[in-house]
This record gives sequence, C-alpha cells and structure tokens, in this order.
Amino acid sequence: MLEVRALTVHYGRALALEDVSFDVPTNALVAVIGPNAAGKTTLLRAVSGLLHLSRGTVKFESRMLNDLKPHAIVREGIVHCPEGRRPFPELAVIENLLLGIPLWPHRGEALARLDEIFELFPRLHERQRQLAGTLSGGEQQMLAFGRALMCRPKLLMLDEPSMGLAPKVVEEVFAAIGKIRALGITVLLVEQNVDLALEICDSVAVLDHGRIIFRGNSSELMGNTKLKEVYLGLA
Repeated sequence: MLEVRALTVHYGRALALEDVSFDVPTNALVAVIGPNAAGKTTLLRAVSGLLHLSRGTVKFESRMLNDLKPHAIVREGIVHCPEGRRPFPELAVIENLLLGIPLWPHRGEALARLDEIFELFPRLHERQRQLAGTLSGGEQQMLAFGRALMCRPKLLMLDEPSMGLAPKVVEEVFAAIGKIRALGITVLLVEQNVDLALEICDSVAVLDHGRIIFRGNSSELMGNTKLKEVYLGLA
C-alpha cells in the first residue's frame, strides 16, 4: 500500500532522515520505534506532505505522492493523527469531529460517518456537547482518533498516541487502535511504548539518527540483544 524509498529530509542544513526505505502492506499495522530525536515524527510529517523531501519517493497504492499538497494526500486516503492530540479546546466534541466535513462531497455521508464514530467511541457520544478542552487526556485521544476517521482513511498514521497518558488509559487507547484495525484500516504507528507496540504490530522498523537500522517482526527484534539494550533500553 505505502512504499517509501530512499527518503531523505533536511531541516535547513541539518540531516533529519537519510535513505529511509520501508513498506506498509494493506491491512497491516507497522510500528516505527526508536530513541527520542530519532526522526520518527519527521518521517510521518514527510509522508503526509508537511515537509519537503530532499530526495526519495513516497508512493501510495502505486501513485507518486512527492508533489502533492497535504490536503491532496488526505484525499488519497492517508490521514495523519499527530502527537499531542491537539483538539480545538473551545469547540465542542461534535464540532471538532465535524471539521472533517469539507473533505466530503455530501454532508449526509459525513453525518453517517459521525454516527459510526459515536458507535466506535461511545464516550464521545456521551460528551458530544462538551468542550474538547475539558476532556481527559484519554478522551482527547479518542477525539483525535475520531476526527481522523471522519476522513475515511485507508492508511491512518498515529504519532505517539500514548504520550502523557496514565497506564490504564494507555490500555484503552491501544484497545481503540484494535477497533480501528477491525474496520480494515491500515495503520502506521509511531510509539514510545515499545512493549505495547510490539504486541500489536505485524512488523516493526527501528529508527535511529534518521536511519532505519532494523526491519522485521517482533520476535526477530526481541531476539536481537544489541538492539534491545542499546536502542530500546530493554534488558
């Protein structure tokens, strides 16, 4: 589904990503993990069109995305759910969700999608008139998921969805990711919680200093003592 080849990104003269290549197959969940400042968020921003590519290609369903603007990439079916949840705090939950409507040709279709999201996340239905800024961290993450799903993504890119959340809430967030996968949505997950990421992913890439140093499945990664200790901090 997603093919990234030799992706290289600079911030000014600073090299942020270098020759990054990986695939995300249809209906898979691929996790990208690694230490802080490894380039994980930069990778998602590059795929979603928010950053200029110095070199390399990004293809989605065999279509080249390099020259597309972010809104055009969303229309292709790639939706980026950024870190930090980022609700519009002074708008109600339902207003945050309905912000996805301009991407839809028919308002009725968008409202039908809203019903699906409320079924998926009942707590959002209960709090639909509540200001988003008054929600708990976990509820705001559900809102971020719901807002992204309003665009009917084929590929959903999630950036650090567990960041700043209590362990019990993190479990709820990962359960929500499971529900999203059950809808047939492909997921590219950047996550700091290595254990949970490895539990749910089909394959994993380890990113360090802007380069991918490992690609494979969870069992292969856990069998690599050096990677576990040096890059992931796991004994």
